[in-house]
Amino acid sequence: MGPIFTTQVTKIKNNKKFETDDTVIREIKLDININGKRIVSLMATPTDLKELSIGYLISENIIEKVSDITQFEITDIDTKIYKADIKATINEASSDKLNTEGVIVSGCGRGASTHISLKSIEAKVMQDDFYIDANLLFKEMGEFYTQCPLYEQTGCVHTAKIHIDDSIYFIGEDIAQHNTIDKAVGKALLAGHSVNRAFLMVSGRLSSEMVAKAVMHQIPILASRTASTCRGVNIAAKFGLTLIGFVRGQSMNIYRNPERIHVES
Repeated sequence: MGPIFTTQVTKIKNNKKFETDDTVIREIKLDININGKRIVSLMATPTDLKELSIGYLISENIIEKVSDITQFEITDIDTKIYKADIKATINEASSDKLNTEGVIVSGCGRGASTHISLKSIEAKVMQDDFYIDANLLFKEMGEFYTQCPLYEQTGCVHTAKIHIDDSIYFIGEDIAQHNTIDKAVGKALLAGHSVNRAFLMVSGRLSSEMVAKAVMHQIPILASRTASTCRGVNIAAKFGLTLIGFVRGQSMNIYRNPERIHVES
């Protein structure tokens, strides 16, 4: 099943009222099962579901790396429900923390995501010599929205782009902001690329769950055209993440760890 479908709408334009076709995005529930046990359900756009599953499991510290997975199968139960059956070596403690009866909604993450605490994030502090030129980030952000086909077709999805180098990048698109990061990272990892010397761009606000995703994936730079929350800034400060908002034209606000962004003199 494709990620979009066509429906009829009543449109008003230039003082005229008429019927026309419109393109809208699909939304499905993805049940993720590991070793015969349901771990979590995600509301998502039905694209890149394998990548989403892997990215999510790594970001939640349930699996450490792609090679921990020995078997993976996606099943289309019906038009609204998909199932990922996975066999893998897992971190049992992290798995037990998830509410197995919960559904992570498409808006902003599960209910607890708005209360992410610094103590609850089990990640390494990033210490590296990675940096990029400010002009590269301006250029990539300027091109970002031209590389997102579902957004172009529907205007109803969030997007994330992880930039590996000048010729390699991966895009994630989904109705849920946090899913976009997991999809983009999942694609990169499945293609054999490390993300700890890359930078990540997202379309929406830099809320705590978005910043925590970048930290868990050990991505050193996270940027957006919009703003960060206070909690997002605090997470970036603790874990050494370069957090950047309002990347527009030739301007940006670097909230924390600016040393990774160089400016030509």
